[in-house]
Amino acid sequence: MVTMRDVAQRAGVSIATVSFVLNDTKPVTPATRAKIERAMTELGFRRNMVARALASRRTRIIAMAYPALDHRFGFSAAEFFTSAADAARKQDYHLVLWPVGNDGAELTELVGQSLVDGVVLMEVQLDDARVGILQSIGTPFALIGRTTTPDGLPHVDIDFETTVENAVGELYGLGHRQIVLVAGDLSHPSFRNYGPYVRSEAAYRRVAAEYGVQTVIIESSDTTRSGQEVAARVMAEHPNTTAVLVVNEYAALGVVSGLKKLGHDVPREISVLALLMSSETARLADPELTIMRTPGPELGQLGTEALIRQLEGADPLPPQLVPAAYQPGGTTALPRSG
Repeated sequence: MVTMRDVAQRAGVSIATVSFVLNDTKPVTPATRAKIERAMTELGFRRNMVARALASRRTRIIAMAYPALDHRFGFSAAEFFTSAADAARKQDYHLVLWPVGNDGAELTELVGQSLVDGVVLMEVQLDDARVGILQSIGTPFALIGRTTTPDGLPHVDIDFETTVENAVGELYGLGHRQIVLVAGDLSHPSFRNYGPYVRSEAAYRRVAAEYGVQTVIIESSDTTRSGQEVAARVMAEHPNTTAVLVVNEYAALGVVSGLKKLGHDVPREISVLALLMSSETARLADPELTIMRTPGPELGQLGTEALIRQLEGADPLPPQLVPAAYQPGGTTALPRSG
């Protein structure tokens, strides 16, 4: 078994200096740190994370709190996780996923055991109980999302205003004037206060009014079956519709398949644009969906960076809003004539 003494001899330093590097207890010059890390790699030395945590009073583990029982785990969510884990790894931290609910009860128990140094909150509600809990117990945290009043809270989020404005602009530029928004289901207890649903719907109402297009909103849960049911409703209740915007990614898949089952050609008869979706999910549709690509990779990295800066005592990361990017596919076209 390789020991710290072996590493010290290979690197030509004292055992104490190796300990300083392993436990982050005292500053070491970059050149000396590089020699020690090279020696550890050459010898196959494995750090004892438990001993390191006891010595430094830090675990170097951060948690991403995601209410997995209420919010579906799809490709978009996976992009947040993987980019966050990569950002943590590059800063010598480990990221774990905590599938805890939005009420914060489980979060209190887990954080109270000092299992992690800090928490990244996902799927943020406008009035999120987890924020107050983490503030009360003094645990560092950052938000991927925003509460109603996010001032003073380290956060990054999707720029819903710009995303919706660009999406409507794309459809309007093609000539669409009869546009329906398939929004998130705000009547569901788990989503009544859900930031992305509230903000995307509010932005649509504003942008639709500015463009002078019809303001029709139909709610849908995030399932393909619900999307299929909504597609039938749109065509039955609003037969002049030429384009559909869909917030939920699984519902968007259902809208496309539902329209096709009803005998409607997508996009020659009706266009579909997914507001928040990953590229991988878009490829599951036939034809491939035109989307506003969710900035999961960017936000996962930024949210993790915001937390680690707190843990390292560095300058805080300013709040950032990142819009979803337009990605052309095969589900949008000029509106049908006649």
